[in-house]
Amino acid sequence: MLTVTEVSRSFGGVYAVRDVSLSVADGEVCGVIGPNGAGKSTLFNLITGHLPAEHGQISFRGRRVDRLPPHRRARLGMSIVFQAARVFHGMTVKENVMVGAHGRTRAGFVAAALRLPRHRSDEKEIDTEATAALARVGLAKWADRPADRLPIGQQRALQLARALCARPRLLLLDEPASGLRGQERERLATLVEELRADGLTILLIEHDVAFVTRLADRIVVLDLGRVIADGPPAEVRTDPLVLAAYLGPSA
Repeated sequence: MLTVTEVSRSFGGVYAVRDVSLSVADGEVCGVIGPNGAGKSTLFNLITGHLPAEHGQISFRGRRVDRLPPHRRARLGMSIVFQAARVFHGMTVKENVMVGAHGRTRAGFVAAALRLPRHRSDEKEIDTEATAALARVGLAKWADRPADRLPIGQQRALQLARALCARPRLLLLDEPASGLRGQERERLATLVEELRADGLTILLIEHDVAFVTRLADRIVVLDLGRVIADGPPAEVRTDPLVLAAYLGPSA
């Protein structure tokens, strides 16, 4: 599904990511962990297209995408949930979720402006899918409320619903558990497990080792911009390099 090959990116001559390679198989949940400054956020932005790579290649479903802008990658089937809550102010919760589907609509600008039948058909379909996505993340009863009035945990759930409304082939999660309370984290973990059971491919970037270990089929560990371990959770947790760099000797 996703292949990253020897990708590098520096800032002011200092490499944040250097010669990083990883792959995510179809239907797999792959976790990326590492200490602060390891390069996780930079790698995420390289994969999503929000930063250009200086070297290396990124391929999605067999197609090279490292030269494509974020919206082109999204149309190919990448959906993103950012760490910081991102909502469209002045819009309801459902309207925010519906935005996620508009990249794949069939009707163009003219059809929308003239309210032609094709546009109305698209809007009805998107409304139905947005309602289903909200129900899946537990926000159905909030559908008609202003999105910017939701608590942070529910804004994060809204972003996930919006990503699901795009019918992704690959779901990219950037520290989705950050700032969530116990019950919110448990609901998120359960939802990710359900999505994995449905066959959705997920790349999960997190600092919470226990959260990633529960959910991931495979874990990639970054330290100082390089991959130091790549394997099943049980294997990674006992890797001497990982213990020294991130988890600590008592992990």
